[in-house]
Amino acid sequence: MDDRTILERLGAILGAAALATTADDLAPWLTDWRGRVTGSALALASPGSVAEVQAIVRLAGEAGIALVPQGGNTGMVAGGVPRPDDRAILLSLRRMHAIRSVDPADNSLTAEAGAILSAVHAAAEEHGSRFPLSLGAKDSATVGGLIATNAGGTQVLRFGPMRALTLGIEAVLPDGSLFDGLSTLRKDNRGYDLRQLLAGSEGTLGVITAASLKLVPAAPHRTVAWAGLESAEKALALLRALEAALGDAVESFELVPDAALALVLEHIPRTRAPLAGSHRWHVLIESRTANSADELRARSEAALAKALDDGLVADATIAESERQAADFWKLREVISEAERVDGMAAKHDVSVPVSAMPGFIETATAAVERQFAGARVIAFGHLGDGNVHFNVRAPAGSDDAAWFAETGDAVSRFVHDLTRDAGGSLSAEHGIGQLKLAEFERLADPARLAALRAIKRALDPRGIMNPGKLVPLANPAENP
Repeated sequence: MDDRTILERLGAILGAAALATTADDLAPWLTDWRGRVTGSALALASPGSVAEVQAIVRLAGEAGIALVPQGGNTGMVAGGVPRPDDRAILLSLRRMHAIRSVDPADNSLTAEAGAILSAVHAAAEEHGSRFPLSLGAKDSATVGGLIATNAGGTQVLRFGPMRALTLGIEAVLPDGSLFDGLSTLRKDNRGYDLRQLLAGSEGTLGVITAASLKLVPAAPHRTVAWAGLESAEKALALLRALEAALGDAVESFELVPDAALALVLEHIPRTRAPLAGSHRWHVLIESRTANSADELRARSEAALAKALDDGLVADATIAESERQAADFWKLREVISEAERVDGMAAKHDVSVPVSAMPGFIETATAAVERQFAGARVIAFGHLGDGNVHFNVRAPAGSDDAAWFAETGDAVSRFVHDLTRDAGGSLSAEHGIGQLKLAEFERLADPARLAALRAIKRALDPRGIMNPGKLVPLANPAENP
């Protein structure tokens, strides 16, 4: 089917207002958030209903053209943009953003795939409940994208990633059929769990159009603390001490090296350090309760005071207001932005067993800085779930773009090898996308790759769904 015919049929399905074809209209959606990949597409289709999504998927299958679903385009591995030489339809579900229902008695909420995370938060709060997943891109990340990438965020420590919070999924499969799996059943033992298969599939097995999400009781009272420490080992010991003292109230525990805090203070306006003096490591801690705010604060103060007495922390403070708590969180959430302003870096989203994370950070940092003279490591992240954002910057004063072009791939292979040797994964929460595809194929065991390829071929025999992402195909000709 030629391009003109495809565009005519898309126009008949959507109407002119929901179809973009000019270079200027397409440009904002063809480059990933990190600016690493700029792809090409025949059109940007923005359906307003499930029926329109089904019609587009059937057309793509008939035409043999790639479909690339895109959420908020905030991903870190270029999974939501076409490849540079693609003949593709970019599929945006931003028009499908309704909150279909909220059921506090069932602790569930059903939202369309284009709903942004902050809108889900607000809808849950209106009904006295809470959707506990959060991340820095909450005002642009969409439900469909969050599920497709199995997003993590800052509350994984207590509630798990997006996969654990997804009760049901509605999706259009590659043949255009509708999988109606929105049921909120907590127990459903009818064979393979397609919901779990679609979560984390990065758009390679279908187009998520809606989801039922798990809510938890509101916990309006929180304490947000910032502590300075000597080592990552002491940070892990502090986490276990706080869990013993506060139990499930501890929801977030973020590890920040002094180098990352320094970048934020240098490049992000209206930021300031929470503590006086210099500390090699910092942790941001959030605890929540539905009960007494005063009691939670008193218990948090007592736990941190004991940690000071025990030598786990050198200094600590608890936010005195919601404004100050937000300021503390901003310091963590804008690290990636500050890095981007500072210059290019080889970024790695890896995971290791929680108990191994402090040692991994120390040994891997030393190994990388020995192997690549002048390289500067910033390792930060979610200590409680073993997720390390292990980023390597160019030597000070160098041409970072030239260094990255020459050395970046070697750095990534070295870091991923260290991660594998530590029993870890090269992708903790960002997915595989385009940027990690070759490394995934290099490091994955043959049985895993064979299973992924078999699933992809079974559900998407035409190879139209987000080709060149997540699944390294043994035969590239299987892609359209």
